[in-house]
This record gives sequence, structure tokens and C-alpha cells, in this order.
Amino acid sequence: MKYYAVMDTNVLVSSMLKKDSIPGRLLDYVLEGEIILLLNNEILNEYKEVLLRNEFGFEETDINELIVIIREKGIFLDRTRTDEVFSDADDIVFYEIVLTGRKTTDAYLVTGNLKHFPVKPFVVTPKEMLSIIHGA
Repeated sequence: MKYYAVMDTNVLVSSMLKKDSIPGRLLDYVLEGEIILLLNNEILNEYKEVLLRNEFGFEETDINELIVIIREKGIFLDRTRTDEVFSDADDIVFYEIVLTGRKTTDAYLVTGNLKHFPVKPFVVTPKEMLSIIHGA
């Protein structure tokens, strides 16, 4: 079965920092094609910009390869505008892309920062997303 999700940048960073973690397993599902990432150029650019920060110490070639894979395997969508209020304006794009995805499928927004998003059943933690995939 395929799952559709918008992955918040913090989950992607966590997956790279600790590959044997729950976020790491979710990234494995992305790479295997079981999770299809929903995104746009703004999200993709944020992924790259954040992952390339010196504080993480990731190799630029590894990040560039990951971005290419995400671009190739992901589905690019336009934003569905929302009137929801966000404490961080950078988070709005993730929410608006998942709203677009939800017009045609059961899409999820996977984040390690639930408090940054409206309380909705489709806004889930990495652990909740793993439970959805495993049918728990």
C-alpha cells in the first residue's frame, strides 16, 4: 500500500541524524516508494537549505543525492490557501500542501512539532505515521 505525506523538515533532519530511529524508518519508506512525499519547490528548497547547515555536518553530495531522489519520487502540488494562524510562517506551506493532497487521497503531515500546526487527525508525529503504516 502507498501512503502520501508531507514531511516536515525536522523529521527529515532527524531521519538523517539517526538512521535507526522512527524518522529514519519513515525515510526508508520514502526511498522504497511506500511513502510518496507531497511537496513543492518551496519545501524542497527548505529541505536542502536546512540539511546543508554546518551544524549537522552532512556531506553535500549525500544531501544533493537525497534531494534528487525526493524530487524524482515525490509529487509536486500547488498550495491550497488556508486561513489558519501559524506561529511560524515557514510552516504554512507544509500545511497547505497537505490540504491539497487531501483533496484526492488520505494524506498526512508528519511533524515532530505538533504544536506548530492546527490540531487535525491528519497532522501526526513520526510514531503515529509508523502506526498508520503498520495498521496499529
